[in-house]
Amino acid sequence: MSRRPTITSVAKEAGCSVATVDRVLNGREKVREETARKVYEAAQRVGYHAAPLIGQRLQADVPEMRLGFVLHKEKQAFYQNFAQEIDGAVRRASNIRGRAIIEFSPSQSPTDFASIMRSMKGKVDAIAATAVAHHEITEVVAELKAAGIPTFALLNDFAQGVRQGYVGLNNLKVGRIAASVIAMSAQRPGKVAVFVGGYRWHGHELRETGFRSFFREFAPQFTVLDTLVNLETRQLTYEATLDLLQRHPDLRGIYCAGGGMEGAIAALREARAPGEVSLMVNELTPESRSALTDRYVTMVISTPLGLLCRDLVGLMAEAVQAGVSDLGGQHFLRPELVIPESV
Repeated sequence: MSRRPTITSVAKEAGCSVATVDRVLNGREKVREETARKVYEAAQRVGYHAAPLIGQRLQADVPEMRLGFVLHKEKQAFYQNFAQEIDGAVRRASNIRGRAIIEFSPSQSPTDFASIMRSMKGKVDAIAATAVAHHEITEVVAELKAAGIPTFALLNDFAQGVRQGYVGLNNLKVGRIAASVIAMSAQRPGKVAVFVGGYRWHGHELRETGFRSFFREFAPQFTVLDTLVNLETRQLTYEATLDLLQRHPDLRGIYCAGGGMEGAIAALREARAPGEVSLMVNELTPESRSALTDRYVTMVISTPLGLLCRDLVGLMAEAVQAGVSDLGGQHFLRPELVIPESV
C-alpha cells in the first residue's frame, strides 16, 4: 500500500524547504507568489490532501478574467477536444480566476467569425480564434484592440500587425515535414498531390509552400501536381482523390494540408492497397487513428492541444494585465508526429 503524500513529499517535489511549504500552507508569513505557485503545483502533482486549500489561498489574490474563444467545426472530434482542453486550461490556471466563454462559428465565412468576435466585446477581457485571414477579421480585431481587448490567432494566423499574437504550429515547417515523410516512404519516384481548404487559410498556404519547397530542394525526382482546393469537406476530397488515382497511376503521395482527410482515406481504402500511396494528414482523430492502424495513413502531424491551451491561457492573461501591444508575436509549438506504431 502506497504511503500518503506528506508535507515533506511536497517540499521535495517543489525543490524547497519544509518550512517554506508550511508557510504557504498556513499563511503565517508572506511568501513570494512564484514560490507559492510552485508549491501549489507540486502539491497537485503528488496528490497532497491540502492542495485545494493552497489553491484557494492563491485564488484569493489573483484577478478574475473572462476569456473568449471562437472555434469552428463544432461537430468534429478535434474541435470538441479543443474546447474541452481550453475549458480545462482556464480552470487550472493558477494566476487567474478564469472563466472560458467558448463559441463556435456556424461556418468558415469571415462574416460569421467576425460577428461572433464582435459580439464578445464588453463580455470578455481577451479573445482567441481559429478564424480565416480576411479584411473583415482584420477590421474586427482592430475594433477589439481599440477597446483594449487583445486578440490571438489560433492555428491559422490572421490580422498580422494588428492581432496580439499567433499560437500554433510553424506551418511552413509542417509542410516540409509532410513532404519529407512522403519522399522517404515512397518506394519510387512519381507524382504527389496536396489539398488545401481554401485561400483564406494562411496556415494552409504556408504548409503548401513548405511542402513544395522541400521537393524542389531535396526530392526533385517527384512531380508536385497543381494544388487542389477541397473546402475542407469530405465529399470533395473523396471525389478528387478518386480522380487523382485514376488519372495518375504513378501517384506516390497525398498531403491534406487542412480538413477533409476523411474523404482521402475513404478513397484510398476503396481504390488502393494499404501503403501503396503515402497519405499525410493533420490531427489525430478517430478516423485518422483507424487509418494509421490499417496503414492507409503514413503519419499524422498533430497539435499538442494540452500544451497549446496552457500556453495560450498564460499569454492571454499576460496580455490583459500588460495591455494590448503593437508588437504582435508568434508562439510556436513542436508538433507531435504519430506513426502506426505509436497508436
